Order: sequence, then structure tokens, then C-alpha cells
Amino acid sequence: MTDGLNSSYDVVVVGGGAAGLNGGLMLARARRSVVVIDAGSPRNAPADGVHGLFAREGTPPGELLARGREEVRMYGGQIVSGEVSGITRDGEEFIVTLADGQSTRARRILVTTGLVDELPPIPGLKERWGHDVIHCPYCHGWEVRDRPIGVLGLGPMGIHLASLFRQWSEDVVYFAHTATPPTAEESEQLAARGIRVVTGEIAAVEVTDDRITGVRLTDGTVIAREILAAPSRMVARAGFLADLGLHPTEHPMGAGEHIPSDPTGRTTVPGVWAAGNVTDLSAQVGAAAAAGAMAGAQINADLVAEETRRAVEEYRALTRV
Repeated sequence: MTDGLNSSYDVVVVGGGAAGLNGGLMLARARRSVVVIDAGSPRNAPADGVHGLFAREGTPPGELLARGREEVRMYGGQIVSGEVSGITRDGEEFIVTLADGQSTRARRILVTTGLVDELPPIPGLKERWGHDVIHCPYCHGWEVRDRPIGVLGLGPMGIHLASLFRQWSEDVVYFAHTATPPTAEESEQLAARGIRVVTGEIAAVEVTDDRITGVRLTDGTVIAREILAAPSRMVARAGFLADLGLHPTEHPMGAGEHIPSDPTGRTTVPGVWAAGNVTDLSAQVGAAAAAGAMAGAQINADLVAEETRRAVEEYRALTRV
């Protein structure tokens, strides 16, 4: 179910995940006119349940989002299905345009569009993403405990990820793939933890009966595995912000691109905040929701400050008469 889009709002929230819905909830409870515009493509859609979230452990992602939408509407906020194609500034306000041609105005913007996981073109890898190809030990480690795990050497976090997954399984293999081989110190650390290192480029992921059975190298060798951990390159969904001069930048960790913001979610563009994975690549659902709440509160405080300045100006004008 989707609401109709009004002509203007105090705040437009772009993105209807945990950060966006919690930001929308805070703003609606603050009696702000707010709409959450959601394209309906959550990053965690393939997951069976959300993990590490207090009092909601194991809740299916779709169920969690449905409940969040109901709560935003409970306080007068709106939920609109659609994809934002662009945002431009018009004086002190913003014009938000959707891909279907609809548009609305906003005094403030909260960007919570999350990110896209980019994987290397290894045959079979993308197809198993979110099932037996995973990325986060804290999100999935318990569910794959004690199983044969392979960690792909993708990006700067591969070796670190192999060390983490060793906490959940004694059978961990690190595939160097096309990454620089481990240094002498890293090799010693991996060996001390019982993590085997396999060099050589990966040709494909072996899948039988809808499950991973191994990793095939370009020389034909097959290493039996049931689970693969693949650190993706995480890229913020933020192309629609280009007209505002707000572009994704390389994350300091080298793990992808994000929209920089301060701890409250404020970006370098006045009037625009960001929360969740679009700015914090490593945020899990709980952290994203908390960031959305923080940004929502900060946006409301910013609007209150603006309204107070205007009220003072009007008061002074009246009292001088």
C-alpha cells in the first residue's frame, strides 16, 4: 500500500529501510509533515532474518519493514513507493523528482538509500549472494557455525574477515584469488589460527543441488567448501544527489564509496542529512535505525531554530510599530 504524494513537506526521507523509517518515525512524532519515499529494493532482502537486533532477533526483513511503515503512518507520516531520480535546490527549499515524473517540495532532506554490494565476476558467486555467499560474521556467523567456510581475498578486508570467521568455525580457508598474497606476518597469524591459505585465481563457484560444494581454481583444482564469505565493494546509492553537488567519495577503509556526514548525519550540503549504510558502510540494522533517529531529531532541531529566527523577526517587526 502506498500513500499519495503531497505537494510539499517539512522533510522528504529518501529510502525506506531501517534508517529511513526510524528517521521518519522521529519526525512524524515531532509533528512534522514527512514522507518516506521507498524504491522497494532493500539490501538485506535475500536474508532469512535480521540478526544482532535487540528484541527483534531473527525477524524477517520484510516483516520488520512492514511494521516500521505502519508505525510511521500511525503518527501521520506518509509512505510513498517510488524511486527518486533527482533533487534540486529552489531557494531555501528542495524539489524532489521521482522517476515516474511526480515531484514534491521539501524544507529538508534525509538520505537513507543504503548501498549496493558489488562482487567480482566469478561465475556462481552473485547467484548465491545472501544464501551461502555471505559477507558479515556478525550477521551470519552463528547460522554457518562449524561448517567449512571459504573467505575470498577481495579488497583490503579479506584477511581480517578470515580471522573473524575462525571464531565460528575451525575449518576456514583463505582464497588469495587476485589479491596480494599475505605478508610473512599475516601468513604466520593465519597459520597460528589454523587458517589454510590457497593461492591461485578462482575460476568459478561450484554449485550442486542448489548449494555450494566448492571453489574451482583456474588450474582445475576444486577446494570443497559449503559457505563463502565475500567482502563486497560497497557503493552508496546516491546518483540522484549529483545536482546538489553531493557525490559519493572513497571510504577511508577502502571498502567502497559513501556520502560523508558528521556524527549527527549532517552532510556538506546545507539542509541535507544522511543516515544508515549510505554514509556508514558497516552499519547493521540496529545502528542504521539509531542513526536515522539521530538525524531525524537533528533535522527537527534545525527546523525549530529556523522557525524561531523567523518568529523573532516577525515579533520585532510588530513590536516596533
